[in-house]
Amino acid sequence: MSESVSEAEVVPQAAAIVTEPEPEPEPEPEPGPEPEPEYEPAAPAPLDVPRTPTGNAEVDAQLERLADADHLATDGHLAVYEDVHRGLRDALTALDARPGPPAPPSAYGNRS
Repeated sequence: MSESVSEAEVVPQAAAIVTEPEPEPEPEPEPGPEPEPEYEPAAPAPLDVPRTPTGNAEVDAQLERLADADHLATDGHLAVYEDVHRGLRDALTALDARPGPPAPPSAYGNRS
């Protein structure tokens, strides 16, 4: 004896299955300024010291190099400062070595 299931019996069971609507995706946040990172006292923090260009490319490059220290722990600052000092000293020395007009004779001259 085979029992057959009528279509009328199956349909009410199928109708009983209720699918819930899919949740709508959350809207993406509007672009805006990034939140400030939390302050961590031990982390390096930029000093944001303004550097005014001098007009001398060599000197300006050395002054910009100082910004490298902003991202280092304090024990790394010394190497940057020494490097900048060396570069500034070399730029100053180069100014003395440039050829220019001869120095004017001394007003006191050679008194023999």
